[in-house]
Amino acid sequence: MLPDLVDRLFPIEVQRSYIALIQRRGGLTRRKAEYFVRLWAYLLLKQQEELHGGIPTRLKELRAPEGLVNCTHREAAELFYRDQEKGSDRAAGMMIDRLAALGLLDKQYDGNSLALKIRTFPEIELPPSEEPVELFADMFNPRTDAITISTLYTKNYAPMIRDGAAMAKLAKVLRLWSQQYGKGMRVLRRSDNHNVVAACVLYPVAAESDQYFFQQPSKSFYLTTDNPVDPFIMAQPGDKTCVSIYIRAWVIDQPYLTITSLCQLLEDTQQTLIKMREDYPESCDLYTLIVHPIYEELRRILGFERICEDSQRSFAWIHGAIDRFLETDMQRALSNLRIGDASQ
Repeated sequence: MLPDLVDRLFPIEVQRSYIALIQRRGGLTRRKAEYFVRLWAYLLLKQQEELHGGIPTRLKELRAPEGLVNCTHREAAELFYRDQEKGSDRAAGMMIDRLAALGLLDKQYDGNSLALKIRTFPEIELPPSEEPVELFADMFNPRTDAITISTLYTKNYAPMIRDGAAMAKLAKVLRLWSQQYGKGMRVLRRSDNHNVVAACVLYPVAAESDQYFFQQPSKSFYLTTDNPVDPFIMAQPGDKTCVSIYIRAWVIDQPYLTITSLCQLLEDTQQTLIKMREDYPESCDLYTLIVHPIYEELRRILGFERICEDSQRSFAWIHGAIDRFLETDMQRALSNLRIGDASQ
């Protein structure tokens, strides 16, 4: 299967329609959307050739290939940079990493070969008919939830993850935090099987650690690095010098990312902050880190401000006043939100 067959078998006008649909998800430039659509078409055609010994004369629509499909960085480079002089295998690999970080595909590398899996998208493909699953808010359970949340976190913060050890470290740290102060750790569960599909970790910060919110984010990374010491010290309940709450994790699994689930998690976060004020009466500042671009519009709507950006990467500390966050009518605030084309 040659990459240059994509344009011959998958008409440019059809590609453009998919590019426009993909861009509505948010967080994608037109060029990234174009690269992704071409990669999607190529993987689908390649799998059909491998399974059936031939390829169709014309590809009229896209559907997700079944499972993983092998694809080298050289193949990806020929797809992405076909009309450009620049565009190395390494650049193609970095682009694949970015597309994976945006939740568009999954990748698997065994040390020798790379395999990719296109995720399904309800805005392009009709999902199988099934009864909608209700979600409910609950406390974090360190015995059953640590691994699931570690996986969600790894997917959401993929640009910061450097090796597989980060997931094991995160599970260990989550269990430790729950022992120290579990009140700030919340999840959304499916009502049928109680599996976690979203999580929020509110971390009370000791006054001596506030300085890190005004430095480049990468200088205080902990969960995603091999740094053995957490630069953020947890404030003890009753500490009246604690004014800052750090949202150390706020993630929703992509298939459940809707206006309804966003609102549900935000409203539960409000209630959790109110309860935390019993232990940290002077808390007034809410900080978090923007990594995933699909949350940028949510940041703007909720009134959080960028206060310190990283000079090397597109990460930024953002700040919001807890009082104003608690006063926000989430359903009203999110009524006109378009985030990843999420809908109710």
